[in-house]
Amino acid sequence: MKINIEVDATPQELRTFFGLPHIEVIQEEMLKKMREKMLENIDSLDVTKMMSQFMPENIQSLEGVQKSFWDAMMGQMASATKK
Repeated sequence: MKINIEVDATPQELRTFFGLPHIEVIQEEMLKKMREKMLENIDSLDVTKMMSQFMPENIQSLEGVQKSFWDAMMGQMASATKK
């Protein structure tokens, strides 16, 4: 036996139905604060500093990228010659 139930409701209506808290006001405040902080710091935006948070330490400089690329290439060549 298979039963399908289809509910036609907005996310807000479902949150109200399940008794979940209304967080729209908090979301708007947080977005406003984030927007303000971003606009305050937009002039001093340093892309390298921002990217360094996402990249491994060994490739945060041009030399590091070159060394990483070279090591990978040499590793591939070594494994190809062994076959």
